[in-house]
Amino acid sequence: MVPAYNEEKSIAATVAEIRAGCPEAAIVVVNDGSADHTSVVARETGVLVIDLPYNLGIGGSVQAGFKYAARNGFDAAVQVDGDGQHPAGQIDRLLEPLRDGAADLVVGSRFLPGSAGFRSSPQRRLGIYVFRIVIRLLGGRTITDATSGFRACNRAVLELFAEQYPRDYPEPEALLLAARRGFRVIEVPVEMRPRHEGRSSIRGLSELYYMVKVILAMLIETLRRPQGGK
Repeated sequence: MVPAYNEEKSIAATVAEIRAGCPEAAIVVVNDGSADHTSVVARETGVLVIDLPYNLGIGGSVQAGFKYAARNGFDAAVQVDGDGQHPAGQIDRLLEPLRDGAADLVVGSRFLPGSAGFRSSPQRRLGIYVFRIVIRLLGGRTITDATSGFRACNRAVLELFAEQYPRDYPEPEALLLAARRGFRVIEVPVEMRPRHEGRSSIRGLSELYYMVKVILAMLIETLRRPQGGK
């Protein structure tokens, strides 16, 4: 599943790379109310496109993908961002622990031995390190790349995320949700690239706001829901 917002310049290449790297996969592009031609370009590639009526944000678009996967009986779901940062040739790295029964949720990390490529700005890396500490304290897991959107999960986790998924900047909070529900969350080293076009919406002072907001959301998550209960 490929969440995409205003990615008309990169979405066709992303789909083509997924097809080449994982030809057996069903591909779903979730067009998150884009103001450009993302939907048209994605449809021209022949994949299924889910057009959201307006921009819900990354959480809403990813959850739409999970809902589709849950309702259509898929055993696993893989998230690949539409901006070209995630090399689809490495999808098998995410799927292998699921196939072996060693994990329920697998995250592609830029910060493990064996990883390579683009690692974002120093400010963003500081925020990722803070999330690592918070998730360790609240969820009992060490996650080196909590903001990575390159992920794969099994049927049980995709059903959870189809029903409950954070809205704004969901990646760290979703990891905490899965960990506190007792799911096995692991990381594998991957290579990432700079986005093909455009720039992230999280930059400058918004990076600090993002970090504080997500930490508060994780604290609320810890207080609100009981641990365990797959």
